[in-house]
Amino acid sequence: MDMTLSKQSNNGDKSYTIPLISLTTLFFMWGFITCLNDILIPHLKGIFSLTYTQAMLIQFCFFGAYFIVSLPAGYFVKKVGYKAGIVTGLVVASIGCFLFYPAAQTQVYEWFLGALFVLASGITLLQVSANPYVTALGQPQSAASRLTMTQAFNSLGTTIAPYFGGLLILSAVANDFSTMNEVQRLAQAESVQMPYVILASALLVLAAIFSALKLPKLTLHDEQPNETEISLFGHKHLLLGAVGIFCYVGAEVAIGSFMINFLGEDNIVNLEESQAAKYISWYWGGALAGRFLGALVMQKIAANKVLIFNAIAAVMLLLAVVLGHGTFAMVAILMLGLCNSIMFPTIFSLAVCNLGNQTSKGAGVLCLAIVGGAIIPMLQGVLADRIGIQLSFVLPIVCYGYIIFYGWKGYKSTI
Repeated sequence: MDMTLSKQSNNGDKSYTIPLISLTTLFFMWGFITCLNDILIPHLKGIFSLTYTQAMLIQFCFFGAYFIVSLPAGYFVKKVGYKAGIVTGLVVASIGCFLFYPAAQTQVYEWFLGALFVLASGITLLQVSANPYVTALGQPQSAASRLTMTQAFNSLGTTIAPYFGGLLILSAVANDFSTMNEVQRLAQAESVQMPYVILASALLVLAAIFSALKLPKLTLHDEQPNETEISLFGHKHLLLGAVGIFCYVGAEVAIGSFMINFLGEDNIVNLEESQAAKYISWYWGGALAGRFLGALVMQKIAANKVLIFNAIAAVMLLLAVVLGHGTFAMVAILMLGLCNSIMFPTIFSLAVCNLGNQTSKGAGVLCLAIVGGAIIPMLQGVLADRIGIQLSFVLPIVCYGYIIFYGWKGYKSTI
């Protein structure tokens, strides 16, 4: 069964240029917001004297929202359309950002976690709306390349965010939180207020802009509409792709979450948190460069083959992270961003291929799998507390091992 577009035959890809450009702002914003978690983790870990496992509750609550919200979001988007889904997602995300203000004022860790959950719920709705919409804005065979290109702007957000967070949140952090009094701790907690209020305002402006934009009302349909609709569970490549998304997001988030603390280890490069935050930009910057490059490469080379190559490279680099030390280990972990670059959009586009009018539901299933960003970092936090932060990176190796399998066999559609 082939996926076609109700307006594609008349307009072609060129008519979708402006909508695609508009959508890149969304990818930038949720990349920026998501990457700020990498700054929040060491910051709140110090303020509240948390273990690695407790600190990973930040990612658990943020990405746990994907598990709870994704399927309802998929049904919501199918009912109201992509545009309404985008606008609603922006408004909900802005509310989550505003909630950081009272969370910092009360100095209650659970308030921060609640704000992150609301924020992530809005981002989830954006993901469910924007990702399939981008795949629909053009020819099906170029969907992976197109989604990779827009995801590149997601990486631009993640590249800039560490500098932003390091400057406004970590720059005044004391080396020893145990010596701080209550007034100093309040000042540290309040350092997150202004950045998130600015983000909330920007999200509301975007919501107003998208409300006014005239976006194409695309509908995905099947060339054989009278054929009995196959259950999502009958699409093996979708289900295996969901596991791939789980593994990829979990590995990527875990690596970013532990990077500041990893670079601060004595046997690595012993960097202070504010300095290490700047190096996270190299990690996400690699993903940025790789997505632009990948969008071009996948016009010539099959997407699954590029996926396999990058996953193998990631495994090799992680072995260097686990076994190496000093600058060698630091360079290895930073280069992982380049390997990650094309993985999410490639797995996503391969998994929704041939879903026809079930594409929005399939996107919901895939966004559900983003809960890997909650589970994998938490498990690595448990490992880090028990065997050390460096050895804990064996867990992402397992994740990339599965992605190699998906690019080799798991992506093949049987429908």
